[in-house]
Amino acid sequence: MPELPEVETVKNTLKQLVVGKTISDVSVRWPKMVKHPADVQAFQTLLTGQTIHDINRRGKFLRFDLDDVALVSHLRMEGKYSLTDTPVPTDQHTHVIFKFTDGTALQYNDVRKFGTMHLYDKGKELQFPPLADLGPEPLEDDFTANHLDDVFRRTTRLIKPVLLDQKAVVGLGNIYVDEALFRAGIHPGSEAKAIPFAQMNDLVLAIRSTLGEAIAAGGSSIRSYLNGHGEMGMFQQRLYVYAREDQPCKQCGTPIEKIKLGGRGTHFCPNCQKEWHI
Repeated sequence: MPELPEVETVKNTLKQLVVGKTISDVSVRWPKMVKHPADVQAFQTLLTGQTIHDINRRGKFLRFDLDDVALVSHLRMEGKYSLTDTPVPTDQHTHVIFKFTDGTALQYNDVRKFGTMHLYDKGKELQFPPLADLGPEPLEDDFTANHLDDVFRRTTRLIKPVLLDQKAVVGLGNIYVDEALFRAGIHPGSEAKAIPFAQMNDLVLAIRSTLGEAIAAGGSSIRSYLNGHGEMGMFQQRLYVYAREDQPCKQCGTPIEKIKLGGRGTHFCPNCQKEWHI
């Protein structure tokens, strides 16, 4: 699933491609992707004639700001946007097509059909799910050591599932939680409430540095992620632990281990990362 750096990269490329374009027609070929309004015809009608003024990101969601409405889109596992010179679907996995008055079209392609789209009156999208349920952005000022400490003290869960919880902090998924925990020297199987406060600043800095470097590299193309130009991200070349099981740790040479935590494959160095328990 695309995480914050990948969605940020998609946002940036789409801003270059479609901001200023006016929608002349919308074709929805897989109605289940439209979650709000439930009426697909209303979804299409409300978007027709609207101009895209900006594209923002909230967690792993894209937010298209138009004249009167806001389109909230989640790419899920394998969703991709691409700008084409024709409204004709690129293949059988093209499920939503936004046709523009200049003859181009923004096509949404999703092999697994897990992507979602919500449409709200402009300015109200943050008042309702899914955006209303999200925690702080990890690259903004309200994501602090104090915030993490408060979240950790109120849970009995292990630290990795807490960091994957979008209500605790948004944008993090399997790749960047593993990488940030390595940089902070914290074992992913540690109890969240056992982490000393002195480690919180290290973890905040590790999360921010990992995400910042990943954004600069265009994200990680571990599976099939492409940005809006159809280009791969390159951060996977800088990974310390994720997808490197049995390979030597880049810091100490100890083989990287992989376990399952909460049903998720989890990578860590048993020497560099301390496990905390009460």
